[in-house]
Amino acid sequence: MIGRVFSNLDRNARIVVICSALVAGMVGMAYAAVPLYDLFCRVTGYGGTTQLAQYDSTQILDREVIVRFDASNARGFPWEFEPLQTSMTVRVGETALAFYRATNTSDRPVTGVASYNVTPFKMGPYFSKLECFCFTEQTLQPGESMDMPVIFFMDPLMDEEDRLDDVRTVTLSYTFWNAGDEERAYESAQGPANAGEAS
Repeated sequence: MIGRVFSNLDRNARIVVICSALVAGMVGMAYAAVPLYDLFCRVTGYGGTTQLAQYDSTQILDREVIVRFDASNARGFPWEFEPLQTSMTVRVGETALAFYRATNTSDRPVTGVASYNVTPFKMGPYFSKLECFCFTEQTLQPGESMDMPVIFFMDPLMDEEDRLDDVRTVTLSYTFWNAGDEERAYESAQGPANAGEAS
């Protein structure tokens, strides 16, 4: 009888340890999900996630692509945010420079972070950025404005992809969020751009 009770306690203790380990593992995965998903998207270009390049392209093709620029804010975020150019035509492989302007319209300092994506999503792996203000906290004082550069190029490898033969226009979209809402910003980066699907 005592042996049976002792055996049951051991079994119950094992179940508690296993359940505790599963709960701890799930909590750990929940915290790791956003950065792991972001890493996956950056590596694969999934969801229109652009690539971060270290160097300019060494090849410039005759093929041209129109790049449109889109800007928006999360609901209630007190900044005016806009691209300083609505579009530009670039050759594939050519390094280009664009600017976005943010202005804090509130009466207090505000720190924001920007998420981004490109459409059509299939262009994500071929839209390479050399410099970007995305996922970096930006603080503006009341009434302060700041121009933020984006340096980018279209990877010439896109010309070897038959499924990209129809791409004539690409839209680069940014959305500013309150700092601290990074998880929502990451999720937003995988959604459709406000400007709609471009082809």
